[in-house]
Amino acid sequence: MSNPNTPMTDTSVNPNNHNKNASWLDEISYTAEGLIPAIAQDKSTGEILMMAWMNRESLQLTAQTKTAVYFSRSRGKLWHKGETSGHTQIVHDIHLDCDADVIVLSVTQIGDIACHTGRKSCFYRKLDLTSSSPSWETVAPVIKDPNEIYGTTVSEASNAIMATDNRDVGQPTEAVASIEASTVLQHLDAVMAERKQADAKSSYVASLYAKGLNKILEKVGEEAVETIIAAKDLAFASNTTEAVVNTEDDLAAEHSALTDDLIYEIADVWFHTIVTLAWFNIRSDRVLVELARRFGLSGIDEKNSRTQ
Repeated sequence: MSNPNTPMTDTSVNPNNHNKNASWLDEISYTAEGLIPAIAQDKSTGEILMMAWMNRESLQLTAQTKTAVYFSRSRGKLWHKGETSGHTQIVHDIHLDCDADVIVLSVTQIGDIACHTGRKSCFYRKLDLTSSSPSWETVAPVIKDPNEIYGTTVSEASNAIMATDNRDVGQPTEAVASIEASTVLQHLDAVMAERKQADAKSSYVASLYAKGLNKILEKVGEEAVETIIAAKDLAFASNTTEAVVNTEDDLAAEHSALTDDLIYEIADVWFHTIVTLAWFNIRSDRVLVELARRFGLSGIDEKNSRTQ
């Protein structure tokens, strides 16, 4: 299984593929260790979220993937922000200061938590100058317990997702309940990478990879059709007025069941599109990056930009 501490990179964002266009990296004044401090700032509020270090490679990957990639001095390796927590940073702009020795990233923080303490910002302590003896005061609350953020391992997530993998529609396991929405894609990516190397008889996804791309795409189409049918059924139930035949409780129960059916079918579509992405070694969070790019962009303008 893939290691959750391994930087989330793929061949499409290999910095060696873009060396010819990397002259901008030469304009930066790195430290003697080849590093530059990088400050992440919330694009919407302007709040400073965190400070970390980048080297040439991590900065180039950040520019290429539009997600924050830093360099860990303690581990001596690159780390993709959110690779263990799921709290990825989508990067909108990169600014360089006048001395070319500090970077500021304008970001959207997935999960609204940037700090490993479970707070929105790493700068959660403020110096209280109201008394004769200044002291540090905690001014920001913990949004989520760090044990909950980092407690679910990729291995646990793999076991949880087996429920979907094996088409098990029973009650969610404890591991499933522990996976937060913000980390689901990360866990799915890890599971897909493992299934591509697994025996075809070991799981549903492994069997799909063994059968090839055409079978995977066939499943995407099949699930899309089932989604359309489920949506039509729900629309009909929502518009029905046959209260004479069915009591209000019966109608409510039917509506709830059909709503669950639609959610289930859409989940199947999403799941199989993620299987498709993994076939090409494309991380699913790159779709989130593309969706984030479209915020504030007219749908008509976006479509025209792809047809020109």
